[in-house]
Amino acid sequence: MKLLAIDTSTEACSCALYIDGEIQNRSVIAPRQHAALILPMADELLQAADLKPNQLDVLAFVRGPGSFTGLRITCGVAQGIAFAADIPVIPISSLATLAQAANIEYGAKNVLAAIDARMKEIYWGGYRLDNEGIMRCELDEIVCQPEKISLPTTGKWYGTGTGWTTYATQLSTIVGNLLHHYQGERYPQSHAMIPLALAAFKEGKIESAENALPVYLRNKVVNIARGNPPGIL
Repeated sequence: MKLLAIDTSTEACSCALYIDGEIQNRSVIAPRQHAALILPMADELLQAADLKPNQLDVLAFVRGPGSFTGLRITCGVAQGIAFAADIPVIPISSLATLAQAANIEYGAKNVLAAIDARMKEIYWGGYRLDNEGIMRCELDEIVCQPEKISLPTTGKWYGTGTGWTTYATQLSTIVGNLLHHYQGERYPQSHAMIPLALAAFKEGKIESAENALPVYLRNKVVNIARGNPPGIL
């Protein structure tokens, strides 16, 4: 199995290459430089592995939520590589990626992922580890003000992501006794996408290149406010 994963959805720009159980990755915190960095990162990993894009089985990309510009870059690069190489794509949630990283790095099994969405809002989602070691969505992903987050009813939860830096006091107070620990200043990283992408591939959750599209979450808020069904602006 050969899989390339890319992400430019937040301040972090990262790329990871999975080949039959081995992972190589590149990552840098470089706001506003993603467009110049992501393709050279991917090229470097592929050249080091003596691999051409058309030898990949699939390309995984973070579909959001995140920065509007960052997501457009990710999706544009994913489409470009996938179209040229004639390979499918797998869209991965940035919040699920944060949750998976919390499990990989800290052994967390219940994770509340939060990304600072600016405009006094956060992107928010809750995830539980399944028996296969994959973070599965427990609380629907939303964008909202910190005081309007949805909460789990049981268990001890680990908080991760930039939302836990910007709104640490508010989130800690609201989550209360359900919160075990939190770690801010964490960004989605491509290496943490790999388990999620492999699970999705096994489950047949792949898309054609033209469906490498972003998920902003804010679209839903705008549409509901206007009385439109989701997807219509």
